[in-house]
Amino acid sequence: MVDVFPVAALKDNYIWFIRNGDIVVVVDPSDAVPVDQTLAAQGLKLTAILVTHHHWDHVNGIESLVERYRVPVYGPKLETIPQCRHGVIDGDTIAFPDLDLAFKVLGVPGHTSGAVAYFGAESLFSGDTLFTAGCGRLFEGTAEQMYTSLTKLMSLPPQTRLYCGHEYTRANLAFARAVEPDNTAIAARIRETAARRAHGLPTVPSTLDLERQTNPFVRCSAPEVKRAAERQARRPLCSDTEIFAALRQWKDIY
Repeated sequence: MVDVFPVAALKDNYIWFIRNGDIVVVVDPSDAVPVDQTLAAQGLKLTAILVTHHHWDHVNGIESLVERYRVPVYGPKLETIPQCRHGVIDGDTIAFPDLDLAFKVLGVPGHTSGAVAYFGAESLFSGDTLFTAGCGRLFEGTAEQMYTSLTKLMSLPPQTRLYCGHEYTRANLAFARAVEPDNTAIAARIRETAARRAHGLPTVPSTLDLERQTNPFVRCSAPEVKRAAERQARRPLCSDTEIFAALRQWKDIY
């Protein structure tokens, strides 16, 4: 049985451990220390590292981990990542026989120019592209690229579990409520999120079905989202991409 669990790192990052028995793959190791501690405490064997994009808070632990464990690093071929000898692109498949698991690589430019996500075992590791109730900033890509990437991810099965790179749910839901104040699913999710955080529990994973109900960035075709984006932009918006761009600009200053 494959199990996925988070290890908190830095201020609000999650390093994801994908485990089958005592074999693990880690995703986006921002810091080697909590990875080392978890491997030792649970008697786990690191077999590979997956990376979604090149930002420091997703790659800083790689060099130290590779030096000690001599494991392969898979990451976006279009970006420069330390110790990454296995560049991947959209459509690739990565198989891990020891975990009885394979991942499909999805190219998701927008947050960075070459970002990728990994999908397998009804689980999506989205890095900083799709967040719980939100999406990443446009540091290197365009609004059109990011919206296309989000649409690609949201085409996966609704029961897919979403494992993103940060604990941002509470802040993202505050913005979602500003966009759709009458959305009862958002109100319910805010209550649930507050309860989990009050007990120190993560709010990730989510599911793509829940994102469809509560994440404004993937709800651009909803009439209330369109009206809110147009009020903010102070002009008519003629496509979902324009609505998305207006939402992203609004969130950047929210």
